[in-house]
This record gives sequence, structure tokens and C-alpha cells, in this order.
Amino acid sequence: MSTNKQSWIADGPVLLDFADGIATITLNRPAAANGMNIALMQALHGAVMRCHREPDVRVVHLRGAGRNFCAGGDVREFAAMGEGLGDFLREVTAWLQMAIGSLIRLDAIVVTEVQGYAAGGGGLGLVCASDIVLAGEDAKFMAGATRVGMAPDGGASVILPHLVGFRRATEIVLSNRIVGAAEAERIGLITRMVADADLADEAAKTAASYAQGAPLAQAAAKRLLWNALEVERCLPEEGRTVASLSASADSREGLAAVIEKRTPRFTGR
Repeated sequence: MSTNKQSWIADGPVLLDFADGIATITLNRPAAANGMNIALMQALHGAVMRCHREPDVRVVHLRGAGRNFCAGGDVREFAAMGEGLGDFLREVTAWLQMAIGSLIRLDAIVVTEVQGYAAGGGGLGLVCASDIVLAGEDAKFMAGATRVGMAPDGGASVILPHLVGFRRATEIVLSNRIVGAAEAERIGLITRMVADADLADEAAKTAASYAQGAPLAQAAAKRLLWNALEVERCLPEEGRTVASLSASADSREGLAAVIEKRTPRFTGR
């Protein structure tokens, strides 16, 4: 372990540490499966922007505290908004998209470590927006949006088809089925699956290996690869779509059904 570790953000819903060219961002709501509420999304954007301002950051190691990387949006907070959910989710989506865009624009390489669930615009979206993704063998990935009457966000609607292909992305989004780590590796959703017991060490080693690379060349290569996807050109329409759907009765019914652990009854309204 490095003796030069600095705690740039020491408490709150997102932690940020730095050592040896590596900034470690930790989603820090383990009791809520790191579900994304406004405070977490604002803090995540702030942590990523801090990395933008620090020229010594060569790698960002993104991880989640506890048993799950990120189980998506905080459905209980969303459901509590009632008929004001549409206006509320406009702000939620804006913060999430700013964080996603900031990750993609980083010169630093983003190495993400996934254990447990990576779901919804928060979990799956962050996985899609990462450069390198290592997942434990018991990791699970799910789109999750249409089951609560919403559409994919966090950039997933744009990036996922590029990663796994259009047909497979369509099936993953519409079925909301769980994709296990072995399948995720096979279809290109993640870079590599490792044993759960080795995940933290392997992620740290991977981050360290990229931190030793040529920073200007790596940043240029990353920029060229992401530019080809034109993700940010598509984010505004994704945001408008999510906000529009979130004002529907179906979205409120979907959230209620998840909380009450029952099958939703959608009416198309």
C-alpha cells in the first residue's frame, strides 16, 4: 500500500483518495446498495471534476462500498416525489449525465471494479462509461429502466449497443433480465471477469498498470475512441425522454411495484 495516500474527500456519499497517480472514487451509500440519489450524483460529479483539475491523476479507479457496486437509482426517493417525479428526475438525469460526460472526457483512464449488482442508469450507465471494467464472478448487470416505466439513461442507450451489438442491447434493455459476469465478459460488456476474492487486488493492479503508461498517448487514444461513439451528442435526447416518461402514471406504478415487490400494472398513461 502506498504511503503517499491523500484523502481529497474523506466523508459523504462519495469518497475520493489519491496515491501514485491513481484517484480512487468510492460510491459510499452501502446500506442503500449505493443507490443514486441527488446527493450522491452531485458528489460524484464533483469528485470527477476534481480529477479533471488534478494534472497528476493518470487513472481513476471507480468502485462501490459494500456488497454492490450500484443498484441504480434510489427508487424510494423517486417514488416519494409522487406526481412531481417528472420535474425531480429532470434534475436527477442532468446530474447523472454530467457525471457520465465528465468520466468520458477525462484524460485519465477509468478502471471500474464491479461486485454485486450494477443496475439502472447509475450502475449499468457507469459501467458503460468506463474504459476498463473488471467484475467479480458473482457480479450481475441489469438495465432495469423499462420495468419501472422509464427508458435507459446514464448514456447506456448510446453506449450499450456499441459494446454488445444492437440486437443484444435491445433484448437486454427490453427484457430487464440479469446478465451474469461470465456472459458480460463474453459479449463485451466488461473487460474481464475475476474471482470475487481477487477482485479488489486485480482492480488495483490493473489501475497501477495504466498509471505507468504514457499519459499523453493514453489520453489521446481514449479521446479518439470515445469521439467515434458521439455519446454526448445523444445525451440531451436521452435526458428529455427519461424526464418525459417519468411524468407518466406508468412510471409511478413501476416504482411502486418495485418497492412493494409485485408485478406492475401498466396502462400506457
